[in-house]
Amino acid sequence: MYLNYFGLNDNPFSIAPNPDYLYMSPRHKEALAHLTFGLRESGGFVMLTGEVGTGKTTVSRKLLQQLPDNTQVAMILNPTLSALELLATVCDELGLAYNSDKASLKYFTDLILSKLAENHQAGINTVLMVDEAQHLLPEVLEQLRLLTNLETNREKLLKVVLIGQPELQQLLKRNELRQLAQRITARYHLLPLTAPEVSAYIAHRLSVAEGDISIFSKSTLRAVHQITGGIPRVINLLCDRALTLSFTKQHAVVQKPIFLAAAEQILGEDVVSQRVQSQRKWYLVSAFFVAVVCGYGVGSLYV
Repeated sequence: MYLNYFGLNDNPFSIAPNPDYLYMSPRHKEALAHLTFGLRESGGFVMLTGEVGTGKTTVSRKLLQQLPDNTQVAMILNPTLSALELLATVCDELGLAYNSDKASLKYFTDLILSKLAENHQAGINTVLMVDEAQHLLPEVLEQLRLLTNLETNREKLLKVVLIGQPELQQLLKRNELRQLAQRITARYHLLPLTAPEVSAYIAHRLSVAEGDISIFSKSTLRAVHQITGGIPRVINLLCDRALTLSFTKQHAVVQKPIFLAAAEQILGEDVVSQRVQSQRKWYLVSAFFVAVVCGYGVGSLYV
């Protein structure tokens, strides 16, 4: 709708995972480095956590791109499975044929362990990536741990990447999962973008679509960080709506009032009002402390 008006050749804020728009902030790069290091270690698990929309999928996709060619990856995208269902899914992902009539934990485990040994002999690394891992049942996580028992003198034959929301951290603190927690060789919690990173993120996406960050005023960019909390997915939603509103009102630059109106349409007036008020309180508190410090400094001259 607004592409031609703003001189864009594509929608810069689509929430569809388009690799052309991949933006790796310093913290995304740090997360990737932690996971990459962890997979090179001898342990069986690495873990990435973060709130919804912080970019865990971005990091995991980049991780997959960087894995060596001699790597077979099994993906679990629906973790609400029983232990038996999970093992069957792993077999499917590894291309293993099986007899459903013989289905049992031991039957599937033996098939998978045999495949891991076969891959190792052929010089192939095996990685299992589990998304939304906070939904895994404790008994399913324990079954994953048992799969990582197969090892050489140097390393585990299966490396598991757990990706999930912060609840995953709490789940792994349970006493019955302490053995699994001890096998995590790298863990990283992905935080939201900072204010400068939000501006860089928006500039990057606009640049890919042959646009320029100047279509957002500086006060709008500050408001984007304030209202979205630095969550990339929310940034995309609100910036897309703000561009649409600016187009309908024939504004060449997205101003702060337009952005706040867009935010209210998507998040609701109460949420936006609450975040604006909290930011104002923060400014007032900061100004108070600055005044106190300055006053103390001036007063000390007369002591």
